Amino acid sequence: MNTRSLLEHAYRAALEAASPAKLLAPHLGGEKPDFILAFGKAALPMARAALEAFPGVETLVIAPNGTENLELPAEATLMLSSHPVPDASSVAAAEAALERLGALNEGQRALVLVSGGGSALMAAPDGVTLEQKGALTRELLRAGADIGEINTVRKHLSRTKGGRLAAATRAKVTALLISDVVGDDPSVIASGPTVPDPTTFAEALAVLERYGIAAPEARQHLQAGVDGHVPETPNRLPHVTNTVIGSNRHLLEAAQASIEGQGVRAVILSDSFEGEASELARAHAAMARSVEKYGDPVQAPVVLLSGGEATVTLRGDGVGGRNLEFALALLLALGEDGFYALSAGSDGVDGSSPAAGAFLTPDSLKRAREADLDGRESLERNDSGSFFAALGDTLVTGPSGHNLNDLRLIAVGLPED
Repeated sequence: MNTRSLLEHAYRAALEAASPAKLLAPHLGGEKPDFILAFGKAALPMARAALEAFPGVETLVIAPNGTENLELPAEATLMLSSHPVPDASSVAAAEAALERLGALNEGQRALVLVSGGGSALMAAPDGVTLEQKGALTRELLRAGADIGEINTVRKHLSRTKGGRLAAATRAKVTALLISDVVGDDPSVIASGPTVPDPTTFAEALAVLERYGIAAPEARQHLQAGVDGHVPETPNRLPHVTNTVIGSNRHLLEAAQASIEGQGVRAVILSDSFEGEASELARAHAAMARSVEKYGDPVQAPVVLLSGGEATVTLRGDGVGGRNLEFALALLLALGEDGFYALSAGSDGVDGSSPAAGAFLTPDSLKRAREADLDGRESLERNDSGSFFAALGDTLVTGPSGHNLNDLRLIAVGLPED
């Protein structure tokens, strides 16, 4: 197996080993629920696994447009909605979830299966219109706000997020969550619809101040909350149990096991890298060079693995996402004598690109010059997706039904074969 194939095999093997169904299986014992709600990028495989354990239970599944239909049984209703920017289908999905949960009695039980992406897939705007909330989300993304900041704002402009979904039912709620956020904080995953909310209207308003975002309607609603005219998100939900069952660490450990199964050493650097994609790439390049030249902090040959979530500040109108931008910045930082590497999102879709991510090879820059591609110009225009597509180095998988954040692999000292 050549080095590029080794990296792709590790990515795919990690998705299989840390699949939503496998993560969920150990948690599906106990009393049969009266209703199952699954939403997020992993909603379909999670719902299918739950229905295998609890056949016949009425189920509502809210998944992204374009997600593969896994042939759910007749008792399951599938609603497809929009991600990353919500639309009318997201509102319809949220209304359906609120209605179905609200109809349950105090003595009944609900199983709620949560995965990343649920924040946009299930949108019930409060104090603003859907269009205003969508525009605000785009402004926050463009300004470089991180997922925690975005969720703080969205929770306080929503009837589902920040614990409000769970507050809408009298039934006992068991929520099982797959994390796509650094630190695996349940209140951040999908904006915490089943989790008591530690954030406040004042903190949400401060995010808009920090990034200089006007959004007058949102500001008016948030200020009303600060002034006590709108109820704060719930800080106690005694009828709800929340358990995080999967995270980026599971993905990294599965990739590590795959690589070491091929007789190659693999070292996990961290599952908690955050920051601008280009800056993270330069730090990873420096570490890879240190390993190559000095055997510090580990000896080559080795595959360095890392996870977490980068951010991208949009300056241009190109095609790409945080993994593709990381890959292009890593390529430029490594220079002519680069390494084999792969940066890809576990959900299979990176930003505005149809690819999950991209490969690097030692001759990537040479091939780019021969193809008259300017990597620095592409990076400035946020057009990393077009750059790697032209080289034939994108990894295209389609939506994976996973959402365990990002996986980065850098092979130091490994030959082609």
